[in-house]
Amino acid sequence: MRSSRGFIAALIVLCQSSQSLAYAGIALFLPLIRTELGLTFTESGLFAIATTATYAAMQIPAGYLADRFGAKRVFLIGTLGVNLTALGFALLPTFGWLLLDQAVSGIFRSLMFAPGMVLMSRQFPPERRATAMGLFVALGFTSNIFLNTLGPVLVGPLGWRNLFLIFAAMGLLFLVLFWKTPEAPGTGQDTRPVRIHELVTLMRERILWLCAGIQFVRLAVTGGTAMWLPTYLVADKDMSLQAAGLVLAAGALLSAPANFLGGYIADRFNRPVAVISTALVLIGGTLLLIVQAQSPAALLVLVAVNQFLVQIYFGPLFDIPVRALGREFAGTISGFSNFWANIGALFSLYLLGSAKDLLGSFDAGFFLLAGMCAVAILLAVPVSRELTRRTTTTAMPADSAR
Repeated sequence: MRSSRGFIAALIVLCQSSQSLAYAGIALFLPLIRTELGLTFTESGLFAIATTATYAAMQIPAGYLADRFGAKRVFLIGTLGVNLTALGFALLPTFGWLLLDQAVSGIFRSLMFAPGMVLMSRQFPPERRATAMGLFVALGFTSNIFLNTLGPVLVGPLGWRNLFLIFAAMGLLFLVLFWKTPEAPGTGQDTRPVRIHELVTLMRERILWLCAGIQFVRLAVTGGTAMWLPTYLVADKDMSLQAAGLVLAAGALLSAPANFLGGYIADRFNRPVAVISTALVLIGGTLLLIVQAQSPAALLVLVAVNQFLVQIYFGPLFDIPVRALGREFAGTISGFSNFWANIGALFSLYLLGSAKDLLGSFDAGFFLLAGMCAVAILLAVPVSRELTRRTTTTAMPADSAR
């Protein structure tokens, strides 16, 4: 008997949450990991750089594999690999092996993203695609609320390695449940496999590259703050790990509804570019204010607002090129978009860690991230024009390719 769309969506989210726990857990426990292994800030940043580099490199292949061989199959392989590497991170003894583990983890994480976006979008009608994409990340990252609230409490008696064992066990359980559950009616792969020559034509589309530029900035900000905010609050703002965890938990609590809200507003009012531009203006402002803030109360508010805003335009930004170029390319388009997003993340991950080592502060890196938000706002102008032109014509590139 086939399952309901809501139940399938919940299982997709649970699998996504397992990789969120493993990735965010490294950022949260980085002060402890760094102390145990005797690492510099630059070396600590290599964990995120290694996994992000392989994750970025595999985005386009992962999206194509989802379009070619089926999203569920690729997603299951990715979920298995992510949780096995989480298990490895708990057991491997030295920095070199842990770094290799994270590089391998990035490959499998890539097999979850674009296929997961496709799977989640199939559980919703086409006019709610931005909402679906936002929910995929929003509900997946609700696990960060659990992590940032209970992680600092549990890490004392259990240790960070045992917590990663627990994360891996949970993820493998979710994997088995999703594997054994048949797809809901009408949600299977309903488009023909995409051919290589069609991808070449797709890569020439201007709107794809404009959105990629905004994606670069999006994850430069999101990835940089996700990796370094816990260390920034402890090292530069003199917070305890427990206090920093509560601040980040507040941000995670707000980031979950942000993804849904941004997608809903974009779908409801058909204004995806307005959602993106407004978010970027406010993100740049909060980054500047975080640098200036000193009191824990001010940091709590600013970090929470910032984390809310960095997630609010996720769904609209991923939906725009799919809307313009055709859903039969959804996996490849999402992979291409996330490839450039992760190149931005690599840039900021290295930059912020190096700035701390060289200058003794993360402030310069946060100023640069705010400036990048201003550049992304400028890119949103031609995106709006391209989207209007594409959606008001009857002949889509996807149709002519056939």
